[in-house]
Amino acid sequence: MVPFIQLFALYVIMHGSSGPGGGFQGGVIFGASFVLLVIAFGIVNAGDRFPEAVNTALFSTGVYIYAGVGLLCLISGILYFGVIEAQYLNYGYLPLPVHFEERRALGMDFIEIGVGITVMAVIAEIFFNLAWKKEEDEGEGEGEGIEKGEPE
Repeated sequence: MVPFIQLFALYVIMHGSSGPGGGFQGGVIFGASFVLLVIAFGIVNAGDRFPEAVNTALFSTGVYIYAGVGLLCLISGILYFGVIEAQYLNYGYLPLPVHFEERRALGMDFIEIGVGITVMAVIAEIFFNLAWKKEEDEGEGEGEGIEKGEPE
C-alpha cells in the first residue's frame, strides 16, 4: 500500500501547478506514507530503512532546490534585463531553451518538488522523533524496581 500512496503523493506534487494540490499537500501525503511504514513494520525497522542522515539530506535538498531556483531567476534577470527588472521567483527569467510559458510552468514544478521534499522530510522527522521519544520513555521505567510515588 505504501508505494501506491507515495505514487499518489508524487502525482499531487507534480500536478499542483495545474490543479488542486501542490508541494505541501503532496509532501504531507508522502510523509504520511512513512507513518504507515512505521505502523506496518515497527519503529526500528522503519528507522533502519529511512535513517536520520538521509532525512536531513532530503530536507536540506528541498530548501536548496527552492533557493536555487529563486537565485537562478534573480541572477539571470540581472544578467539579461538589468538590476531594475530582476525578481527573485520570476520563473520567466529561467535560462531554459523553451518558450516563456513553459519556463514558468517548469519553474513552478521545480518549486513544488522542493517544497514537497522538504515537507515530506519534516513530517517524517517529527513523527520519528515523537515515536522514538515515546519508545525511550516506555523503556526507562522497566527494571528499575521503583514505583511511581515512592521515595528513592
